[in-house]
Amino acid sequence: MLLSKEYVGYLAREVTKKLIAAKAIETSAVPKVTERVHTALLDELTLEDRINDEVRVILEAYSEEMNKTGANYQEMFRKVKSELVRKYKAVL
Repeated sequence: MLLSKEYVGYLAREVTKKLIAAKAIETSAVPKVTERVHTALLDELTLEDRINDEVRVILEAYSEEMNKTGANYQEMFRKVKSELVRKYKAVL
């Protein structure tokens, strides 16, 4: 993830304040809304990290076969990652 968790917390607080100020949302439970915004931001921002981890697990399972065939790890990483991005309908 490119942003620190502290900064994501700050972003969540600011987004919540601006949504309330713009009257886009009404709430009496600002901390709960801020926490939900924080969770949503973290989920979105860590999506690529989770996909990369899944790609590594997949390629690890096929590492022996890749060595036998002489497959390039970076190329396979890109191919598997693009397939997973399509599968999850993610926008990176």
